[in-house]
Amino acid sequence: MRVRNVKNADTYILDYPTIVITNYLDYKGKWHTYFKNNNPIYVEIGMGKGKFLIENAKRNKDINYIGIEKEISIVYKALNKVLEEEKLDNLIILHADAEGILDIFEENEIDKVYLNFSDPWPKNRHEKRRLTGPIIFSNILKILKGDLEFKTDNRKLFEYSLIQFNNLKLNIEELSLDLHKDKEDVITTEYEDKFTSLGQVIYYIKLKEDK
Repeated sequence: MRVRNVKNADTYILDYPTIVITNYLDYKGKWHTYFKNNNPIYVEIGMGKGKFLIENAKRNKDINYIGIEKEISIVYKALNKVLEEEKLDNLIILHADAEGILDIFEENEIDKVYLNFSDPWPKNRHEKRRLTGPIIFSNILKILKGDLEFKTDNRKLFEYSLIQFNNLKLNIEELSLDLHKDKEDVITTEYEDKFTSLGQVIYYIKLKEDK
C-alpha cells in the first residue's frame, strides 16, 4: 500500500532527537549504554504508527523498546503518537531499513524481535525483500538471542514463513491460526484492529533459536 508523503517529515523528526535517533549507527553493540541500563531490548521491525510498541512500553517499564520503520511519513506519525503519551524513557524510533539490520545491532544484542504484519511481497521475484525470506531473516537471527514473535493476516505469508522456520529447524513455542480466539489481552497494531474488525483471523508464531 502506497504511503502518503508528509511534507517536511524528515526535518520535523530532528526536533525530537531523544525519540527518533538519527545517529543510530554509532550505537551498534552499545544500545545498553544508550538506554543507561541493562534491561532487555525488544525490537519491532516495521513498527507502523506505533500503537503496539507504545502499549508495550507503557506496560513494561523494565524493558527497552526500539521501533524500526523505513517510511519517513510513518515515522512522523509514530513520533506524534509517542508525543501524546507521558514521557517514555524506554522507547525510541529508528528511521531505518531492515536490510541494514547488521549495521545497527551487534550479534546476539537483541532479546526479542517482533514482526507484525510485514509486507508479504507476494511475487516470487520479490522474495528477497520479505522479512521472513532467507536473506533478511538470516540477519535478524544473528542479532537475536531470545525469541521472535510473528503476526500476519496473510495466509500465504504465514505458510511461507512457517516453511522457512521449519527449514531452519527453529523451535516453534507457540502457533495459532486464530490468535484472538486463542489468547486474551492481545496487544494489537493499527492494522490488526482493522483486520479483526472485518472478521479476518490473525496468524501467530512464537519461535526461538537454540544458540
